[in-house]
Amino acid sequence: MKVAAGRKLCVVTQTSEAAAAVPQPPKPGRGSRTRVHRAWFVAAVTFVTIIGAAAFRSVPGLLIDPLHDEFDWSRGTISAAVSVNLALYGLTAPFAAALMDRFGIRRVVAVALTVIALGSGLTVWMTAAWQLMLCWGLLVGLGSGSMALAFAATVTNRWFTERRGLVSGILTAASASGQLIFLPLLSWIVERHDWRPAAVTVALAALAVVPFVWLLLRDHPADVGLKPYGATEFVPKPAPVPGAARRAVTVLFSAARTGPFWLLAGTFAICGASTNGLIQTHFVPAAHDHGMPLTTAASLLAVIGVFDVVGTIASGWFTDRFEARRLLAVYYSLRGVSLLFLPLLLVTPTVQPPMIFFIVFYGLDWVATVPPTLALCREQYGEDSAIVFGWVLASHQVGAALVAFLGGVARDTFGSYDVVWYASGALCAVAALMALVIRRRPVGVATTA
Repeated sequence: MKVAAGRKLCVVTQTSEAAAAVPQPPKPGRGSRTRVHRAWFVAAVTFVTIIGAAAFRSVPGLLIDPLHDEFDWSRGTISAAVSVNLALYGLTAPFAAALMDRFGIRRVVAVALTVIALGSGLTVWMTAAWQLMLCWGLLVGLGSGSMALAFAATVTNRWFTERRGLVSGILTAASASGQLIFLPLLSWIVERHDWRPAAVTVALAALAVVPFVWLLLRDHPADVGLKPYGATEFVPKPAPVPGAARRAVTVLFSAARTGPFWLLAGTFAICGASTNGLIQTHFVPAAHDHGMPLTTAASLLAVIGVFDVVGTIASGWFTDRFEARRLLAVYYSLRGVSLLFLPLLLVTPTVQPPMIFFIVFYGLDWVATVPPTLALCREQYGEDSAIVFGWVLASHQVGAALVAFLGGVARDTFGSYDVVWYASGALCAVAALMALVIRRRPVGVATTA
């Protein structure tokens, strides 16, 4: 009996030692016992960060006429700087996602906000068009690219396994919320105090968010001993991934060998062309051409931001429940129809009920395409989906940059923007068809690029 008991004690002791040797997840702190998961606080900080950084996206459309009047630069020249900004915004995104894997979210976002503030602040002293290209095109473009939707995709992928569609919709809507906050303010500043105080406001807004990022944002749930929201098992923090640029390019080459990548990139390029490149850049000057006051046109654009928040969050909710391809087809079809009617609504300097209907309708559809596009990237490319989405976003911004430039050239050439509205409406119909062609990935197939 004593021998048996001794053997049993020995076995228990050995088992305990073996269990102790296995790496265990950090013990959750007191905060993890609260009803609200820490992931929602991280999402809230991300939301505030994107709102603060959204000031730079509210300015380009407000600067075209003031810069044209002060420096006598053509609208095509000014639009070229905006197009450089938009292109770099997209082309930087996939590398930013890889850099976040290498150096962490906090460091990358804090540096990006600082670069945005530097570029915007330096525009106050510019006297030549190349300086606009350098400050607003290059510096703000690079900084904003690191704050692109790849940031929201990385946070969503790391901190959530459930409600990803809803969270991606909320974080996407943050940019529209920032536009809602800053557009009326910046338009008022431009109209009353010139464009330079508006540029300084953008710089200060970007700097004001840096402390929130550094103090409150966390790179991974494992940093605070938590599982991702909705996960059943603890997920260890992955080791830093070296060669961020090489990885971004490798993922691109791998994804580019698949058909869905080109369909997603093509549809998202048309999305950027019909939103950031067209409406966000040229709606205010187009309305101003017909006698509408600058503040009124900017306020209408801000109202688009109001309904964009509603539409994007609703799109995230729909994405969790319905087929993403069909959602994209519906969104692009409705957007194209609305753009075809816009030239008829811009013939009067006053705001009429049909224009209000357009603003509400278009606002609901503004970036509703993001949650289903993110879901399709996640479905097709799994672990690499954030980087793949970064490249898809690059195509979004290339499309935006192209139309931002061509819109200014069309205005200089034809004296109006009508041809641009009609062409963009037709492109949206093409995007709807492309979305329906994307094939569903078979269940059980590996989902890494």
